[in-house]
Amino acid sequence: MPFRSKETLERWVADFHEARGAGELVKVIVQDGSEGSDTGLVVVPLQNATVTIFMEPAAIGEASWRVTLEPQPDTTTLNSHQLHGMAVELSVAAELCAYLEARSVGHEETDVD
Repeated sequence: MPFRSKETLERWVADFHEARGAGELVKVIVQDGSEGSDTGLVVVPLQNATVTIFMEPAAIGEASWRVTLEPQPDTTTLNSHQLHGMAVELSVAAELCAYLEARSVGHEETDVD
């Protein structure tokens, strides 16, 4: 069954960063998939909020991705400049999600261990 390995996602995130010049804080962490697959979870930390964004495929083999904003116990209070910065970060996250979806279309891992 097709999926995206942590290594593949790291390469895609690096390609996005190189092409877009943004997303330098984005990282891919290990996420155990079905049957022990080496799948990755894309993490987008926000500098202007206490929230972290996680991205992952909606399901193994699908090109669509879902974005999760992890709830935090702390309240985020921002001034106008910080809010603008957060809006820019969210825009980059949305672009990254669209990029990952586009790269996922027709993608199949060649080394599934």
